Amino acid sequence: MIDVTVRDEVALITLARPDKLNALTSAMRADLAAAVREHGTRSRGIVVTGTGRAFSAGEDIHQAVGRSLVEEVESFHDMTRAVLETRVPVVAAVNGLAVGGAAEWALCFDARIGTPAAEYFFPENRIGLSISNAASQLLPRLVGGRALRLVLDSARTSADDALAAGLLDEIVPAETLVEAAIARVHRWTAPGTATTVHLALLRPSAAEVERAFQAETEAAKQVEASGIAQAGMAAFVNRSRG
Repeated sequence: MIDVTVRDEVALITLARPDKLNALTSAMRADLAAAVREHGTRSRGIVVTGTGRAFSAGEDIHQAVGRSLVEEVESFHDMTRAVLETRVPVVAAVNGLAVGGAAEWALCFDARIGTPAAEYFFPENRIGLSISNAASQLLPRLVGGRALRLVLDSARTSADDALAAGLLDEIVPAETLVEAAIARVHRWTAPGTATTVHLALLRPSAAEVERAFQAETEAAKQVEASGIAQAGMAAFVNRSRG
């Protein structure tokens, strides 16, 4: 349910489950981490996008009900770890709605380019879940003091507001989104550029990110032990079936 092609020396990873808004199953998360690791050494850069009207609805809640929340969170952590291990630019081409774990995953990318239809949505607090993907470290890094409100309000953020906040770097027409993302990779990796060393210098350090992972795993244990996580996911599934 992900497609991987190489276009102009750039790996294009496409989330291809549009009937489910590209919600990420556990198998898809493992495939995404593997694809990023493979092309993080073989390609000039990586672009990730979605099909249909969503970038990704985040975790597939229908699949997650009854499963270990800690294991779910740690699989998202490995997706983020895979991106930060690369030494090539990784760009999100945000074609539509980016929710929860998928929106958080994009925080570790080197650029986020969206269309006017792009939206960010961090619903975990309202559902009784906890954030992941080192978002506790990466979201404040991007948006500063807005981070707490974005999480606690669990409200959608439009493309224009996301651009103003720092969640998006650029808004382009939908028909040129992928090309704009690939062009960004080409610009950053032109002959003679020192991009590889600057990625290593300017990305968050592995130690910082691993500390965030550890804290978020502990948070997942707390909401799981309290019962609010499973109750919230069950309520979400029941509403979606109604």
